[in-house]
Amino acid sequence: MKLIIDDGFRADLVKDAFFEGAMEIPIIKKPEKIVIPEALIPFSKRKRSNEHKEAIHFYEHDRVFAPIIMDVEKYLDEIKRFPAVISPDCSLYVDMPLCLQIANTYMNRAIGAYLQSKGIYVIPNVRWGDERSYTTCELPKKFAFLGIEKHSIVSIGTYGCIQGKEYRRYFYEGLKAMLEELEPKVVLVYGAMPDDIFEEVKKTTEFVQYYDWISSKKSPKAVFS
Repeated sequence: MKLIIDDGFRADLVKDAFFEGAMEIPIIKKPEKIVIPEALIPFSKRKRSNEHKEAIHFYEHDRVFAPIIMDVEKYLDEIKRFPAVISPDCSLYVDMPLCLQIANTYMNRAIGAYLQSKGIYVIPNVRWGDERSYTTCELPKKFAFLGIEKHSIVSIGTYGCIQGKEYRRYFYEGLKAMLEELEPKVVLVYGAMPDDIFEEVKKTTEFVQYYDWISSKKSPKAVFS
């Protein structure tokens, strides 16, 4: 197994990719047709799938899906058994140094672009941290949204991201910025959709909610808003 630090954060994964912005974030291309998964399954629970009808997601602790970041090729055959995969949800904590937030955005897109190059249907996961990631600040563009094409399908996760007043504010402001920047046709949401965050923005596009893994045992199907 290669170590990430040995070869420039797996630069080989994006040798055929296109890039966006001065930071050259790999692009996950807009699909020809929007496909909405009927259900989602965590990467760590993928072997529990009986019919492989779910889309794989990575809304888990980073250490759980670290193996796919380190050696994505090892999991290709497994992932190809599923109809879609959401690009990795690499953490962008609000207290994380900006350079690490950018690095994790890169890894999100790099893995997604690589899987897409292998014929897998990839839905970009959009993750932001504090306002530095979703406003221009001193950067040329909102880097949290680089590498994702407009008017497509994207996915976001609220599970564990909206606990406390400050985190809810960051999430709400970032969500509004994302909708304005990317103008997605469909937004998949993993986790709760509280009215104080989503009521206003529901008017702008189609949202499809998926309950977290434990709750989904009772309601496994998607909920359209």
